[in-house]
Amino acid sequence: MTTSTRSTVLPSDRLRQVAVTVAEVVCVVGTLVGVGVLGTRVEESSGGALAADATLIAPAGPAFAIWTPIYLGLAAYTVWQWLPIQASEPRHRAIGWLAAASMVLNAAWLLVTQQGWIWVSVLVMAGLVVVLGLLVQRLEEHPSYGHGETVVVDGTFGLYLGWVSVAACANVTAAFVASGVDPGGYAAQLAAVVVLAVAAGIGVLLARRLGGRWAVALAMAWGLAWIAWGRFTGEPGSAVVGCAALVAAVVVLVAASRQHSRMHD
Repeated sequence: MTTSTRSTVLPSDRLRQVAVTVAEVVCVVGTLVGVGVLGTRVEESSGGALAADATLIAPAGPAFAIWTPIYLGLAAYTVWQWLPIQASEPRHRAIGWLAAASMVLNAAWLLVTQQGWIWVSVLVMAGLVVVLGLLVQRLEEHPSYGHGETVVVDGTFGLYLGWVSVAACANVTAAFVASGVDPGGYAAQLAAVVVLAVAAGIGVLLARRLGGRWAVALAMAWGLAWIAWGRFTGEPGSAVVGCAALVAAVVVLVAASRQHSRMHD
């Protein structure tokens, strides 16, 4: 644990706090659209391209329950960063604008899928992965200084990054299938295995770059495990893809464990 070094609260700190708060409101509105309160549910938008049974890389429906702790964590972070001791905290100065950008990008993704702009959603998702990757990298550069900080900030954004890393792979696959690029049969299964190998590779890379953060690895493993479940128990079914997804989940967890051990030896 390190001791944080705080300084005088600057106008830029207040501006950052307000920006995060506005971004959280935008994120909440986008979420209401995505769950069908103000629009069409995600799985029903874009012609059903993002439904749980649309592709071999689509996670089964229960996988999306991970958004609950993520959204609650984002709300908690928004309040947390307003606490007096946090305003000039170097950690929050380092991540605040990236956190705000991640919330806006999340809402943007939900809104573009409502329009059926599947390839635009891929670009937005890619931007979200990059922003969250940079954010968590900065968390690594500015270690947590307390248990509350670790849970609210590191936990939230770790889960967020891990989940969207898997979701991005599913999003790209959905875009190709929706565009008519679907070889079918064994060729489609082989392509799905390749995508899962890429996801595992991303997990290994994140473990090495981010110090084996468990929140990231667990969120990725969660998504990959639900891909496996969907292939074993639902449609489109594929034991080959299901097994590959389970292997990818194990690879991600092992990579995080090894890196975590190295960091603490």
